[in-house]
Amino acid sequence: MPPSALPPGRRLRTPTKGRLLTLSSDLGPAYSAQVRAVLYQSVPPERVIELTHDLPPHGVAEAAFLLLYMAGGFPPGTVHLAVVDPGVGGRRAPVAVRCADGSWLVGPDNGLLSPLAEKLGRPSAFRIDRVPLDLPAPVSATFDGRDLFAPVAARIAASRRTPKLGPALPLLRYVLPVARRHRTGAAGSVLHIDRFGNVVTNVPTTWAPSPGATVRFRPDMRRLRPALRSASYEGLPIGVVGVVGSSFGFLELALREARAAELLRMHVGSSVDFLWGPTRRSAVVKEPLYLAR
Repeated sequence: MPPSALPPGRRLRTPTKGRLLTLSSDLGPAYSAQVRAVLYQSVPPERVIELTHDLPPHGVAEAAFLLLYMAGGFPPGTVHLAVVDPGVGGRRAPVAVRCADGSWLVGPDNGLLSPLAEKLGRPSAFRIDRVPLDLPAPVSATFDGRDLFAPVAARIAASRRTPKLGPALPLLRYVLPVARRHRTGAAGSVLHIDRFGNVVTNVPTTWAPSPGATVRFRPDMRRLRPALRSASYEGLPIGVVGVVGSSFGFLELALREARAAELLRMHVGSSVDFLWGPTRRSAVVKEPLYLAR
């Protein structure tokens, strides 16, 4: 809701102190600006931390993974407003979630908030009900991020008192897929394709051999291919697929200064097998994998 839509006498006093409020979404610049306009009515701009507005559109699973790692390190008591909401206006519930460390999460109950809520501890979810909160009438049936989530998150951030929320409800859980370790390697899946085209998997870096080793991988049940286990992107020869330990703590498939995801035709949810133990020679491609010329 833009500032002009706030009825007279309904603007909250801007506090001198308050909670930090993080903002994450797939909304892009135009829509996220409208959300900021609502937040700034009651939360000082210096306390609003915009993490990103380019989460994958409608990509709830990938966004849940990214939100966990983006917002999980903020101080106790932070309010996290997150919007990736393909079901806006539908049956999914709008929720506010209180966690053990005093943090709150506000957004759609579609799995987006679940991994972060579990990390922050003992989440208690409540349906957001506009009536007891005495919020202004909705402006749009397609923009809860602006007209419902932002006013509620701002109210929580501006006051230490718990707002009048609706009934408690079980938070829809999304559990990040877990890789399986076996005698000769690991079986996992792709959690994230970053903006550089690196393929971030769910296989912990600590499971892999040390840099310098040759690692074999099988993308989406296709044939095994060799890749160099490297400590850095710079350590990869141009055009050769490598296995690097990502900043998330998981293995990623990478091409130096190129997009591995496109070459390998991989996406979020793709399966990937890594082998660093013994296997049949006939199953392995002998030559390294190069970029198409």
